Amino acid sequence: MRSVLVTGGAGFIGSNLVLELQTRHPEAWIVVVDDFRSGHFSNLEGFRGDCIATNMAELDLSKRFRDGAFDAIFHLASITDTTDHDQKRQVHDNVEGFRNILDWASHDQTPVVYASSAATYGKAQSVMTEETEASPQNVYAFSKVQLDNLARYYHQQHPAWKIVGLRYFNVFGPREAHKRHASSMIYQLFQQMKAGKRPRIFTDGEQRRDFVYVKDVVEATILSLMAPDARIYNVGSGESASFNQMVAALNRSLGTQLEAEYFENPYPFYQNFTQADISLAQKELNYQPAFNLDRGISDYVDWLQKETSS
Repeated sequence: MRSVLVTGGAGFIGSNLVLELQTRHPEAWIVVVDDFRSGHFSNLEGFRGDCIATNMAELDLSKRFRDGAFDAIFHLASITDTTDHDQKRQVHDNVEGFRNILDWASHDQTPVVYASSAATYGKAQSVMTEETEASPQNVYAFSKVQLDNLARYYHQQHPAWKIVGLRYFNVFGPREAHKRHASSMIYQLFQQMKAGKRPRIFTDGEQRRDFVYVKDVVEATILSLMAPDARIYNVGSGESASFNQMVAALNRSLGTQLEAEYFENPYPFYQNFTQADISLAQKELNYQPAFNLDRGISDYVDWLQKETSS
C-alpha cells in the first residue's frame, strides 16, 4: 500500500490500526481524518503521516483529494458513545460521514473497510452469525444498521466494488483511556482494582460478552482488504466470558484477590449476551484470534502498568 486513508484514526481502534499500518508499510503515506470528539492526539504518538481535524460528514473529499488518491480506505469515524441518545447527532454524523466516503470513493471504487458493530444484533440470546437479524436497541446501533444498508446499496450499484463491513464485538486494549465512561469494562475495572477498590459489576456478574483484544481486531481489519467480495464479517474472539471471569482474570494479572461488588444494571438496552460466530472470517480472511480473555488481559495490564509508571 502506497497511500491509505483512515477516518477516526485518533480513536481507540483507529489509532491502533494507524500505528500498525505504519509499522507494516513504513513507506506508505497515511492520512488520518478525525474531529477529536471521540479521539485523542496522544493516541497518535509517533505517527508520521498527515492529520486532518474535521467532521467526516462535512469534509469535501473532492476538493481535498484527487480521485484515486488512496489504495485503501478504513472508515472508523463514528460517535461511539452508546449512552449518547441525541438521535439527530448520532444518525447524522455516523451515517452521513459514511455516505460522504462512499459517494466520493465510488468514482474509482477504492476498497473500503468500515466499522459496523455487534450492537446491531441487539438482545440476541444465542451465538450471532452475520445472518442474525438486526435488532438495534439504541440509536448508536440503529446508525450502524444504516451503514450496513448503505454498503449493500452502493455494492448493488457497483457489483465489483469491495466494501467490507466489520461487526466489532466487545473490544478492549491500549489507547482507549480517552473514552472515559465509554471505555471497556476491562479498563474501568482495572482502574478500580489498581486503586485497591472492589470491582463494581452488574448483578449477578453472569452477563456474558465476547471480549476481543484490539490487536486481534486490527489484524482482522487489515486482513479484510483480502476479502473475496463485498460483505460483512463478525470480528470477535468467538468465545463468551462472564463479568465474573473478567474480574478473576484481572485479579490474576494484578496479583490481587478483590471480590466483586454487585449493583443493578441501569441500562434497559444493555446486551447481556454477545458471542460472535467468526467462522466466515476464519474461512475467508484467515482470521485467527491470537488472544483469549486471559492472555488479552495479561498483555493489556502489562501495557497499562508501563504507561502509569512512565
